Amino acid sequence: MTETSIPRAEQSVDEEETATLAVDGDDTEADDTEADDDTDTAAGSGARAKKAVGEGDLFRQSEIAADYVEGLLDILDYDGDIDELVAAGRPMVEVVGERLQNLVGQRGATLEALQELTRLAVFRQTGTPSRLLLDVGGYRANRRKELAAVAKNAVEKVKEYGEPVRLEAMSAFERKCVHDVVNAMSGVASESEGVEPNRRIVVRPAD
Repeated sequence: MTETSIPRAEQSVDEEETATLAVDGDDTEADDTEADDDTDTAAGSGARAKKAVGEGDLFRQSEIAADYVEGLLDILDYDGDIDELVAAGRPMVEVVGERLQNLVGQRGATLEALQELTRLAVFRQTGTPSRLLLDVGGYRANRRKELAAVAKNAVEKVKEYGEPVRLEAMSAFERKCVHDVVNAMSGVASESEGVEPNRRIVVRPAD
């Protein structure tokens, strides 16, 4: 089995492309829990039914989240513009500004922690678990591009050698990005293995 490492993200804090946190419609990583975000197999996406939430409720979640993030920025003495929106059926908040690198952290670790805190804040006010997506400085959009390249490279190796390719350990967000790319290509499949924080994707020939 081939093992492939993932290039480290250049965590740009510049506003970019879909980086208004508008994720493309088909790469809305579900929840950052294993039951949702990383579907375990690319083909399993959407297998878990979720209770429908109205768009008004989703926007309310994004407003609550934006207020919470604004409070955090004030405490930390960071400047940033905060946008709240609903896209692809989920609430979203984006922070845009300069010198926000510390809010992203290595490989987005700090960003993931902030997202979980923000989701908790939403839950405490609404009583409803939230699939809120938080982005800072366009990190997620930039990372998606890198992961798409990683996924395509793995697919090429699988097709060339006919053997599974085992990728480096990734976060649930990163795994979902890879699953989406692999799932859109013929002749290959992907699945997750291992446990956090060492859970990773294996790309293999389709059965």
